[in-house]
Amino acid sequence: MIFAGNIISMIKQLRLKDYILIDELTANFDGGLNVITGETGAGKSILINAIDLVFAPRVSKEIIKTGSEKAVIEVVIENKKNELSKLFAENGIDNTGEEIVISKEVTQSGVRSRVNGTLVNTEILKNLRSVFIDIHSQHQTYTFMQPKYHITLLDTYGKEAYGKKLSEYRELFCVYNELKLQLEKLNSTANMTESQIEFMKFQINEIETANIKSENEYTDLSQELEILENSEKLKELTGTSYWAINGDEGSIIDGLSKIKSNMTKAVSFDPKLADIERIIIEATQALKEAGSELNRYSQNLENDTQKLNQIQERLFLLDKLKRKYGGTLADVLKTFENLNSELAAIDLSTQNIEELERKIFQTEQELKQKASDISKYRKAFAQDLSIKIQAKLALLELPKSRFEIAVRPKDLSVDGIDDIEFLISTNVSEDLKPLGKVASGGEISRVMLAIKSIFAEQDDIDTVIFDEIDTGISGRTSQSVADEIVSLSKFHQIILITHQAIIASKSDKHFYVRKSQADETKVEVYVLTGENRVKALAELAGGEINEKSIEFAKSLLSC
Repeated sequence: MIFAGNIISMIKQLRLKDYILIDELTANFDGGLNVITGETGAGKSILINAIDLVFAPRVSKEIIKTGSEKAVIEVVIENKKNELSKLFAENGIDNTGEEIVISKEVTQSGVRSRVNGTLVNTEILKNLRSVFIDIHSQHQTYTFMQPKYHITLLDTYGKEAYGKKLSEYRELFCVYNELKLQLEKLNSTANMTESQIEFMKFQINEIETANIKSENEYTDLSQELEILENSEKLKELTGTSYWAINGDEGSIIDGLSKIKSNMTKAVSFDPKLADIERIIIEATQALKEAGSELNRYSQNLENDTQKLNQIQERLFLLDKLKRKYGGTLADVLKTFENLNSELAAIDLSTQNIEELERKIFQTEQELKQKASDISKYRKAFAQDLSIKIQAKLALLELPKSRFEIAVRPKDLSVDGIDDIEFLISTNVSEDLKPLGKVASGGEISRVMLAIKSIFAEQDDIDTVIFDEIDTGISGRTSQSVADEIVSLSKFHQIILITHQAIIASKSDKHFYVRKSQADETKVEVYVLTGENRVKALAELAGGEINEKSIEFAKSLLSC
């Protein structure tokens, strides 16, 4: 097969180390069609899964080969098309030219992803995946069967025409939902009964009348109450202390004066005692000041019963407020603020509701117009995509099939006003029915291949990966599927797992996966050429290698 050579970005190499059952592996891919074959259970999906995992946000540590400390997956991409210098510069990634090396190291403690040696987050990997590869797995086949995903497929097909309009619509729909939530809250507030409003006013007045000085008032009053309740004891303690310091003969000051007199005489004999004399003088002065303060404090203390009663009453009031409106005065003041705000909102609610209802109506009208415009695009693209898929299905040995994308009306939603569902009939006598309820395994494979082929022709992605897209087909259908894949591979790098000798014979590069179980289970991957490739095709075609299957394999390669 001659490869057209129009692919200008592709997966060039996959390197694995201590990955599941693989010690070490390097697989070099070509442009065009790369097929992977092998016995059932040999681990053919291991290469495709590894490519998928290198871009994945989460990876299980179970992929680490038993007995190893870490697993390493590395993909080398040849990129001659996509301009990534801005993305790389913004994220501190070295721009090494046409080769991009994406690696993932998985240990028992975590996962590290790198691009050109620089640690990156999952968002970067998601970006690169969307640029370079499209992997169609068995799970994606199941996803495509679900009607809720059909609208996404159709919108992806028409994204160039109305993708921007759809994004603007969704942004406005979010605003619309937020406005409705605001209205719901306002209506809830406005629907408060008169008695509820009166009670709220009573609460506000109760707190306001208390005239709380600050959130610390309770603590300050408690301290003041403690002093008043113990004024007599305080007066006795401070008075006694004053007379001990500054009283008549025998007081501390009297004793210090005698010591100072002695030290003054001593300094005249030995100047080195001057520092001690100074300390005694300073101590005497400090004690005189302390005595004066104690005397003033003692003289000013009053046994003020009236003030004590006032403070007790005040603390009783504040305690009551704390029990009703919060554990602290700070909570009481916050409650006061919230009650005032809520009452103000009630006063404005009627006016606000009218304004909000008007805004919601205007937004809804705008949404309906935008949704209607998008719906027109969807109907046109649904018809176009239906025709293309039906044409592809005819090429894939389903000439009598009918395929239709139904666009039905629904209530305004985040996706617009359209309910999208893929319908198919594979027999002339049968009506169109939902895709997931009609198609057999082989028919599903062909529908998926038809969709992928059309999307690949439209998309800017050069590498398309299929995990067993040929399930449930044989005979002439296999030839038709092979022809479609070959056609696709002229303009895309295709990597696929196949059980069909006809498809495998069309490959530009043929990988063979083998599992061996000697001392330990191992998976090995070989590139087949010459006689080895003939034998592998013969085994695929006939189940065993004999003269007849060898002859058939050679005939496939000569086509």
